[in-house]
Amino acid sequence: MSKSASDSIVTDPQGSVGWRVRGILIVFLVIAVGVVWVTNILLTERFTNATRNRAEVRLALYSGNVVSELQRASVVPLLLSRDPTLIGALNSSDFRQSSQRLISYLEEIGAASLMLLDNEGRVVAATDRSTIGSNMRQAPYFVEAKRANDTVFISAENEHGGIDFTYSRRITSERRNIGVIIVAVDLAKYQESWAGISDAVIVTDSEGRIILSTEPRWRGLTIDEALAVQSAPSSIQRAIQATADWAALPPDAYLLGEAVMRNEARIPFQGWRLVSFTSYTSVRERVNGVLALEIMAFALLLSFAFYVLSRKAQSRSVFFQQESAELRALNIRLQREIAEREKAEKNLEVAEQTLAQSSKLAALGEMSAAVSHELNQPLAAMKTYLAGARLLLQRKRPEEALSSFLRIDDLIERMGSITRQLKSYARKGGDAFEPLDFRTSVSSALSMMEPQLKRRKVTITRTLPPAPVIVMADQVRLEQVIINLLRNALDATKMTDDAQVDLILSAGETATLTVRDNGSGITDLDALFEPFYTTKAPGDGVGLGLAISSGIVNDLGGRLTARNGRAGGAVFEVQLPILGEDVEAAE
Repeated sequence: MSKSASDSIVTDPQGSVGWRVRGILIVFLVIAVGVVWVTNILLTERFTNATRNRAEVRLALYSGNVVSELQRASVVPLLLSRDPTLIGALNSSDFRQSSQRLISYLEEIGAASLMLLDNEGRVVAATDRSTIGSNMRQAPYFVEAKRANDTVFISAENEHGGIDFTYSRRITSERRNIGVIIVAVDLAKYQESWAGISDAVIVTDSEGRIILSTEPRWRGLTIDEALAVQSAPSSIQRAIQATADWAALPPDAYLLGEAVMRNEARIPFQGWRLVSFTSYTSVRERVNGVLALEIMAFALLLSFAFYVLSRKAQSRSVFFQQESAELRALNIRLQREIAEREKAEKNLEVAEQTLAQSSKLAALGEMSAAVSHELNQPLAAMKTYLAGARLLLQRKRPEEALSSFLRIDDLIERMGSITRQLKSYARKGGDAFEPLDFRTSVSSALSMMEPQLKRRKVTITRTLPPAPVIVMADQVRLEQVIINLLRNALDATKMTDDAQVDLILSAGETATLTVRDNGSGITDLDALFEPFYTTKAPGDGVGLGLAISSGIVNDLGGRLTARNGRAGGAVFEVQLPILGEDVEAAE
């Protein structure tokens, strides 16, 4: 801390600044110690687990290599015991080419050595020619091979202190033993490759005896005996070890006075096991490295804090200058944004006016199309009735012509109702609702469609229940829905030879009218009830019929659905709530 800062703290009458700084310093030191302690625990556990995982992966790799070598060599005795050349040499006692043949096999097999013994245990051919003529009658691999019917594996200590691993199998000819083939497996090469890593690696047999090891003096011992083979550490070494082990988890064992973790893996061969001892040195180095960085960081923070205290006044001055410059820049940017926003608001106002005009034009076009679409059916019927009335008057049948004029009057009234009901597409209705028989609406709709049905060869099947099906609806709008569905069914069956439309009215929990045709079906069910969606040719429709019908059914408290039939064609269903007896009586 600088002299000026010290003087300001000491000369404080109440001493509040000095105590505040001391309190902050104490809290800082406590936090630093806590962070270092927690970091040590977490990183030690993390790095230890990572080291253990790497050791386990190496063990799996080493185990696979040993098993692969053993499996590859186990097949060789079986193949060589069936070699006609070797069998012929044993039968004829002519072994001049046998050793050369074994040498050629050795390069392909990758074994340590090959030997061919006659029935008396004498080496008659070998890849190591210095062993030819030796008598192996008492060797375990010869004795066991003579007794067994299969390949025999033997591990035995040799005269050099090492352990030989051999596969042996007897050779027979005409059900008679004529010799034994010996294949030595070279597992010592793995010991040499393991020696290049920092881990201590050993392989034990089913009895727990070490048969392979990176430490030659451990061979033939148990694991406990091998761990006891160590030099007594000096007092200085013990002190250094105790200081270094503070950053490590409890060790699994001590190897040569050093804490190590132990990992084991099973070798799927005669109960063998692979054990490795990994030093905690790398864990301690990595943890201590991170802790050193943390301590250095806290030291830098502490130094920076003292620097900040000494430069507090100057920092405030610089801060105020920067703040003033930022405020000026912010004011300029704010004025620019205000100007841009005013310009955007003007553009938005023009766009809203344009959009409003476009909406008016779109609404006008939609309403014109809807009026044309809905008035087309009554006009066509009126034309037909006028032609019939003219014909009847020409034939002096005025009473029947009067009936046609009455129907034309009904159609004119209906056209007025349609123009009034078109407004319901944009808002909810309900003023003209009354209880009515659904069957009557179906019959009226069929009567309205009679002119079109006569011009087409269409089979209309109508299935109505015998009892009334009373619903609360507007008769004109309900008939409008049924006519739209019938017209769509007729349009869908234009290209069908035997056109057929079925109308089925059923009463259950709801009143359901099913309109089914045998046309080409519906290609896009999702967009079917969207306004202006149509699959008809230009001029045949504008795509408002189903949209208007769906809106009417929704206003009536029901639902209009569509699907493709199993046998083809389209199926439309109008579901309306049935009016109960109590409601009907109240009405």
